[in-house]
Amino acid sequence: MDALHSLALGFQVASSPLNLFYCLIGVSLGTLIGILPGVGPLLTIAMLIPLTFGMPPESSVIMLAGIYYGASYGGSTAAILVNLPGEPSSVVTCIDGHQMARQGRGGVALAIAAIGSFVAGSIGTALIVLCAPILQQWVINFSPADYASLIFMALIATATLVQGSVLNGIGMALLGVLIGLVGMDPMTGASRFTFGSLDLMEGIDFVVVAIGVFAVAEIVQTLDEKESRPGEVAATGSIWPSLADLKASCLPILRGTGIGALFGVLPGTGPTISSIAAYFFERRIARDPSRFGHGAIEGVAAAESANNAAAQTGFIPTMTMGIPGSATMAMLLGALMMNGVNPGPNMIAQRPELFWGLIASMWIGNLMLLILNLPLIGMWVKILRVPYRWLFPAILVFSALGLYSLNLRAFDLYLMLGFGVGGYLLARLRCEPVPFIIGIILGPMLEEHFRRAMVISQGDPSVFVTSWLSLLFLVLSVLIVLLMTPRKRLRAEAAAA
Repeated sequence: MDALHSLALGFQVASSPLNLFYCLIGVSLGTLIGILPGVGPLLTIAMLIPLTFGMPPESSVIMLAGIYYGASYGGSTAAILVNLPGEPSSVVTCIDGHQMARQGRGGVALAIAAIGSFVAGSIGTALIVLCAPILQQWVINFSPADYASLIFMALIATATLVQGSVLNGIGMALLGVLIGLVGMDPMTGASRFTFGSLDLMEGIDFVVVAIGVFAVAEIVQTLDEKESRPGEVAATGSIWPSLADLKASCLPILRGTGIGALFGVLPGTGPTISSIAAYFFERRIARDPSRFGHGAIEGVAAAESANNAAAQTGFIPTMTMGIPGSATMAMLLGALMMNGVNPGPNMIAQRPELFWGLIASMWIGNLMLLILNLPLIGMWVKILRVPYRWLFPAILVFSALGLYSLNLRAFDLYLMLGFGVGGYLLARLRCEPVPFIIGIILGPMLEEHFRRAMVISQGDPSVFVTSWLSLLFLVLSVLIVLLMTPRKRLRAEAAAA
């Protein structure tokens, strides 16, 4: 009964005219940026965070979340019809989706992708309803030492699971932690890493870093490369799948949903890895694996279901523990914190209207996406013709205006450009920004719980190993590093060869 009452509250919040409007804006923008290669939800959310400060927290998180999971829908359209994945999670959709389009079955592939995304999104949302309150009740009993070790494990997992070497990933996470600690010590009031600058006394705003690393650096990097243009758009044909198509796609959709739901809650994985895992799992268990790569509808169904399920279930650790599993989740977490909302064990009890309103909006948003995507296929594909040289200057201008409107400080714009240059250089050195941005978010949290644990234990560091839960998280952190290092080394050797 409590769950039904909470869902009723959620639908009451999500179905208000204002929140329905922002949900529609979010999923429409998500579809748009999912179709456009080189933009993506990270850049869009980073650009829009400053504009959410005048909005109610419920409306802002509903819109930003709609952008995130809407991008997973949009990425499939360009992948299937143009063989150009708008989103990294749609890369494997190109393999069989575009082959189906070349065979005159592009409409069927789009329909199965939309149906699989809707089913996976709905199941993923249901899992949040079931799992989030249970996880919240478990986490609320954590001691400061347990929570500090959990955050440490999340940082290690994120740093080691991204592409590149383990040392690069850990180094980027540590750099993010250091940036997050700039400013006044919250316990003593002493200044840290400010170099005598009064502008840094209050710390470096998360939005400044996000826009610099994910907007400015992305624009510079894209313009530095040869401008990509879409190839010939394949004909869609009929969008109505046959009974045989639905039968062949049913189990792959469910299996892809399960794989995506699992990867969604793991730090450093997210929709991209889940879609790849689901595709190759489906190919492995197929009776005729040779069909894959030549228009197997099961490959489209599994990949699109997995990336949408992962996008939805990624909200579980973010909302209940305050630990983002991906860079986009870190963005959403930062947006919530800057709007005065602190995700974590107490969020469901303290802000039930926000939490359950977001959950209910996901069901509504997935339904909107199903209705939006198939009838408007022609319009979405035409948007691919917009030249990037027109798109990116507009993004840069809106980002700068939004950032300046926060504090009315020119210093923030200088910092944005500085982080943009730094993000571009790090990208050229093949250093992933994901651990960096998550380190900025989790660094202050790690410091807070670490120092609280040390105060309670009167300076005895053994408190982190006397608690069995804290010890478990630390052991898992070591195992993650040991297990991932050989894999990264082999991958690097293979790339060199």
